[in-house]
Amino acid sequence: MLNNWLGRGASMGGGEASIHGGGVGGFRLVEAKYPALLFKQQLDAFVQKIFPMLRDNVKKAITPLLAHCIHTPRGASGRALGPGRRSASGVDHGAASGGGGGGAAQGKAWGEILAVLDGLLDDLRAAFVPKPLVQALFRQLFAFVNVQLFNQLLLRRECCSFSNGEYVKTGLAQVETWIQERGTEWVGDSWDELKYIRQAVTFLVIGNKPRKTLENITRDLCPILSIQQLYRISTMYWDDKYNTETVSSEVLARMKQAMVESSASSAASHSFLLDDDSTLPFSAADIVGQMDDKVRGPLRGVSV
Repeated sequence: MLNNWLGRGASMGGGEASIHGGGVGGFRLVEAKYPALLFKQQLDAFVQKIFPMLRDNVKKAITPLLAHCIHTPRGASGRALGPGRRSASGVDHGAASGGGGGGAAQGKAWGEILAVLDGLLDDLRAAFVPKPLVQALFRQLFAFVNVQLFNQLLLRRECCSFSNGEYVKTGLAQVETWIQERGTEWVGDSWDELKYIRQAVTFLVIGNKPRKTLENITRDLCPILSIQQLYRISTMYWDDKYNTETVSSEVLARMKQAMVESSASSAASHSFLLDDDSTLPFSAADIVGQMDDKVRGPLRGVSV
């Protein structure tokens, strides 16, 4: 039942957020005069109220679990050298690390998150919510996951290790499988919403970093990341498994110079953190466009 996701006082069939009216929520009964216009107005107001409520309650449910998906538990990934111990070794490595305890903790956290999303999807389908609205909801939820994981990675140096990159990569593979199994028909292109954390993890686990040029990094490995973000993750990186180095000093110098030039030519924000976009990703016209023809017919040409 969607009521479980909306909380007390936000019933789908009545109460504050009801489309059927009542003075509490500010929605009026559909009158005989101008029924199509009033219905469209109320439908738009209803969805604009319910969608953010639904999305924010799911965010609250999964936020505590995300903390277990970004940082390897202590002792879960072989030897931890600490961020100050490095060597000039250029070993190419990419295999997933072991660590039964960490993998179990992460698997449980992602399992619980995906169980929440499974329950949400089942309830949305049972309530016959139009597929584009379902897709929009899941895209925003995965965009939120992307922001939370990516920002934590770049804020906490202990998260920028090689083994931690493997840890997060393993969890993301679990998410990718879930998205593929549910299908784009329902969850849309949600995998694309995770591109920042995916590319950051790619940087952490890639081998031979000192041999990578700035062009290799910006064009091939991490094209979506800004120079500020690349510089941050490059300087935070440490290898607690193979004791390898980050990118070369030449690449770091070029990144720093690019940031200086960008700062001088633009007044835009140069923060390396991402913002969570909570704006509604659809309009009333989008909603009406997904209705049954018997309902949509009378609404054609009616503007709110």
